[in-house]
Order: sequence, then C-alpha cells, then structure tokens
Amino acid sequence: MNTNSNTYTFLYASVMVLIVAAVLSFTALQLKPRQNKNREIEKKQDILKAVGVTSTPADAEKLYDQYIVKAFTVSAEGNVKSEDKEEAFKVDLKREGSKDLKERNLPVFVFNKEGVGEKMILPVRGKGMWGPLWGYIAMEKDGNTIFGATFAHKGETPGLGAEIATDAFQNQFVGKQIFDEAGKFTSIIMVKGTASGNLHQFDAVSGGTVTSKGFEAMLLDNLGSYEKFLKSSK
Repeated sequence: MNTNSNTYTFLYASVMVLIVAAVLSFTALQLKPRQNKNREIEKKQDILKAVGVTSTPADAEKLYDQYIVKAFTVSAEGNVKSEDKEEAFKVDLKREGSKDLKERNLPVFVFNKEGVGEKMILPVRGKGMWGPLWGYIAMEKDGNTIFGATFAHKGETPGLGAEIATDAFQNQFVGKQIFDEAGKFTSIIMVKGTASGNLHQFDAVSGGTVTSKGFEAMLLDNLGSYEKFLKSSK
C-alpha cells in the first residue's frame, strides 16, 4: 500500500483511534474499583466531619465503623424502611431526589461517642449556581437542634459560592433549629445581613446570591423530607 495515499492515512488514523480507545477503556475499567473505594472513603469522612470527627483516608473506615453505630432508611411518613447499614450508605441522593417524596428512601446515620452522645446525621443534596451542592447535618436527639454540619460543592465560584465549604460558613449552623416554638417546620432561612441570634436563619454568602438561594432550597427540601421522622424521634 502506498504510505503516502489518503487511504493509508485514513486507515492508520482509524487503527490508532481504536487502539487508544481500547487502552483508555481498559484503564478506566481497572481504575473504577479504586475510584469507587475512594468515593466511599470520602463520603465516610464527610459524615464524620458533620459531628466534628477529623479523619484521614487511612483511618476513615475504622472511625466510621467505630462511631456510626447504625444506619437505616426511612420514608417521608417517618417509618423505618430498612435497617441495613450498608444499604443506607449506598443510597443515591441524586436518584432519590428525582422521585416523588412518598417513594424516597431517606438515609439516617446514627453517631455515638462517649462524651458527645448520640446524634442523627442526615444527608442533603441540592443545586447551586454551577453544579450540585451536598452535605451532612448532625441533629441532636431532640430532632430539632443542629449539632454540626459540613457542606461541599462541585463548581461554585471561589471566594463567592464556594464559601459554603468553609468552616466559617458551616459553623454558623451549630445550635440552629428547624422547628419553631409551636413545632412547625421552618428549616433554616437565608438572610442578607446578620442571622446572629436568630435560631432559624443563616447568613447568605456575600456575592453568592444564586448559590445561597440554591442552598436554602436544598435545606428546605431535604430537611422537610425528614419532618415526620424528626418529630417522631423526639
């Protein structure tokens, strides 16, 4: 075959594309189990962080097994659907969020540590300006008061919406309450200014209005899904 012909060039390029695609596909398949494992470890770190337990990739699984004494899923009606710890951990919040509220599987992670006591950790997921937001909120046994929280994002603007992942933003939720004095669900509402002293408000991210509104909607939808469960847990 004439190596200078267009046919040769086309065939050569086609073969190279197929070889490269095969190599990339093989590599992706080989790396997938490790990537899934890394995601699991990161998720366990986030769950622990919501209750103030610092962990590393090396010890996250050990600490998770030690302090997360049980996990289960509940329905929006507040009834336990499954007491399988692994099943609760594997719940895909993105998928559940697309379902009708009555059909959702809502995970609950129960933390217990001497000197700290028992806390219920609830996952949340929503949408920011550029991508998904997610996090974990640890509740006191009263089912109303927030003990701690951690939040993350995929692509919010540094210095603006990305501030939701900072300690300064997250620490303001400690002690906030999601039910008012009459027992009505209020969630935590965004304010521009200062929410200091108000149990049901949080300070919006300066310059990150869209992210803040998405964050507020995330709390309202996700915590609202647990309303009946939290009331029954008091």
